[in-house]
Amino acid sequence: MLLSICLMAVLGMMANGKENRQLFDFGWQFTHNGKTINVDLPHDWDIYEGPNSGKGATGTGGGWFEGGKGEYRKTFATPEGELVKLHFEGVYQHAEVFVNGQKAGQHAYGYTPFTVDVTPYLHHDKQQNEVVVRVDNSQQTNCRWYSGSGIYRHVWLLTMPALHIAENGVFVTTPEVSADKAQVRVEVTVVNESDQNRNASVAVGSQLLMASVPAHESKTVTTTVFVNNPQLWSPESPTLYEANVELKEAGATIDQQTVKYGIRSFSFDAEQGFVLNGKKVLINGACVHHDDGLVGAMAFDAAEIRKVRLMKEAGFNLIRTSHNPTTRAFLDACDSIGMLVIDEAFDGWRTQKNPFDYSTVIDSCYREDIHAMVLRDRNHPSVISWSIGNEVIERKEIRVVYTARKMKAAILEKDTTRPVTEALCAWDSDWEIYDPHAEVLDVVGYNYMIFKHASDHQRDPKRVIWQTESYPRDAFNNWAITNDFPYVVGDIVWTGLDYLGESSIGRYYYDGERAGEHYIGGGHPEWHGAYCGDVDITGWRKPISHYREMLWNAKENLYMAVREPNGYFGNIKETAWSVWPTWESWTWKGWEGKPVEVEVYTKLPEVKLYLNDQLVGTKQVGRDTQFKAVFSVPYQPGTLRAEAGGQTVTLSTAGEPARLRLTADKRTLKADGQDLAFVTVEVIDSKGNVCPEAAIPCQVSVSGQGRLMAAASADLKDTEPYTSSQLKTWKGRAMIVVRSSQKAGKTSVSVKSSLPTANISIAQKK
Repeated sequence: MLLSICLMAVLGMMANGKENRQLFDFGWQFTHNGKTINVDLPHDWDIYEGPNSGKGATGTGGGWFEGGKGEYRKTFATPEGELVKLHFEGVYQHAEVFVNGQKAGQHAYGYTPFTVDVTPYLHHDKQQNEVVVRVDNSQQTNCRWYSGSGIYRHVWLLTMPALHIAENGVFVTTPEVSADKAQVRVEVTVVNESDQNRNASVAVGSQLLMASVPAHESKTVTTTVFVNNPQLWSPESPTLYEANVELKEAGATIDQQTVKYGIRSFSFDAEQGFVLNGKKVLINGACVHHDDGLVGAMAFDAAEIRKVRLMKEAGFNLIRTSHNPTTRAFLDACDSIGMLVIDEAFDGWRTQKNPFDYSTVIDSCYREDIHAMVLRDRNHPSVISWSIGNEVIERKEIRVVYTARKMKAAILEKDTTRPVTEALCAWDSDWEIYDPHAEVLDVVGYNYMIFKHASDHQRDPKRVIWQTESYPRDAFNNWAITNDFPYVVGDIVWTGLDYLGESSIGRYYYDGERAGEHYIGGGHPEWHGAYCGDVDITGWRKPISHYREMLWNAKENLYMAVREPNGYFGNIKETAWSVWPTWESWTWKGWEGKPVEVEVYTKLPEVKLYLNDQLVGTKQVGRDTQFKAVFSVPYQPGTLRAEAGGQTVTLSTAGEPARLRLTADKRTLKADGQDLAFVTVEVIDSKGNVCPEAAIPCQVSVSGQGRLMAAASADLKDTEPYTSSQLKTWKGRAMIVVRSSQKAGKTSVSVKSSLPTANISIAQKK
């Protein structure tokens, strides 16, 4: 729901009807490794080339992709407007911007937005202008996960008068909130980039504020609006309002901005925990990296929205943007879908984790980058905390306290309405020595250290704690601690989604395969991604996801899965971030008569299990069983059925593969060249059961108005480039991503294999 405190024109439109913000994504020429092609943004050249079989420059952390250098080039006519600027939502990394052969700007950090004023470099005699963006991601390694390479987020062409509302210049807060009335504070910053002093007025609803702005300076004006009987924003009811602001000079509107915001109140304290709109809320969170799986780092709005929706459907109520600022579209989705956010700025600080990471630019860039994050994101009601770092290496040095204070101060310069956190950790027995560091923080993040909560609370009773990273297999223990101790406000698992890079973290393996954690012995070059997510990169929820949702929410009442029998494919070995391989499968050919463990997750008090309508057993379920009923069942084909509280779930043995089933997440795309459809591919038998071990090579073709963006399975050892038209199903599943064009019409997706050809059509509408 979207409500407005006043009615004016829509965002991005001037009062005279001319757009002042245009998408600048289409029609670029891209040069890399001596080849030039035409591309539309967002663009990530790494994902097109694929992992380099363990030889890629980015190494284990980057998923063995290559990085390197690239150049983007585009021509455009000089637009109307006193000022013309280019806004880049994100370029990875070390971007230099040239206009008509002259350097107009640069930006180092790959995860923060930046704006370049190109006005002085434009031709004003109706000649075409040329913008060139040079991107340098060749200094490797610089990131501990898959970064992608290139202009991977949107670019916007901005036009404005010399006197205008500042970029992100409307700041809305709700300092007083009750069920009857909310106080909405609107702060507007006006910038005068002309050579003369200017007098203007700012209209916020029915209020008119005067602003006298000296030449080349800015002026901030503030007003308060009251909303009666406000509809409060929460994950369950994500109601949004609009604040519309007009800048007027000599009675005429010369600029305007419209921002969305939510009315909500929240607090953290050791006695009550996290309280949102007067109600205590337990935080069930997920760490999420910035990539979008099959499309790499390319930040399409549709992919960002889908990522938030997957986490919402998995039962999470918070996402930590580990370990960098996310996109505006991602936070818009969190606002509208209903998801709390910890907005994180950096991974490390001054002591390097990789030779070319943020430590190389921190002193010159940290304040600019923090401001870029906070100014862009501070109106989002979903954001409940800023995070300044993660597991910094210099944590045992006294300077770390100084750095933390400087980081926090930079945030407070732009927003004082949210607490500041940071993810602390210990890789040895030292922990209590970090107390001076923890005291800088409003909420203290514990990475894998929640077992210290009781002694820490005794030492510092006012400390508010959340576990900012946890092992997936510790789901029950972390829920129990958060449930039982109010000063522990939540748990945030590593991770919500499988992701590219940090190769092989979360894997299980079999005897005879290369042993050890992902970081031991140079990593595992046969892997290019991380398997520790509750949800895999195709969007399939693993059984651990259903178990976690059952613990934290009332929605998931009954779920059944089967532990892979040890020895079926080999003797299973686990790693620190793994869980035992568990599947929605009752297909174990060749294991007849041997025991298989069946797990039923529920908070209902009693579970009955049947195999082929014969009662296997009855189990009592409660906190003492960690809300699991575990049955050992001699395998025989057929149907497994669990019953509890009048509810039923079943698993049936699959027959031989009969056909492919294609299911699109949406059947109509916007004909804007930016929309995406995610098409699930399933190998099914004649009865519609997914064949859980089917590995079938497929050839994908897309015709009509759409185009193929990616096709792959969730197998993080498959080295076929994600953007290839070839895929092989894994565990009977795969995914296809289709991008819309800018024309209305129909798109046909066809998948050929040894099975009958499968087809699905998708409409495109303006």
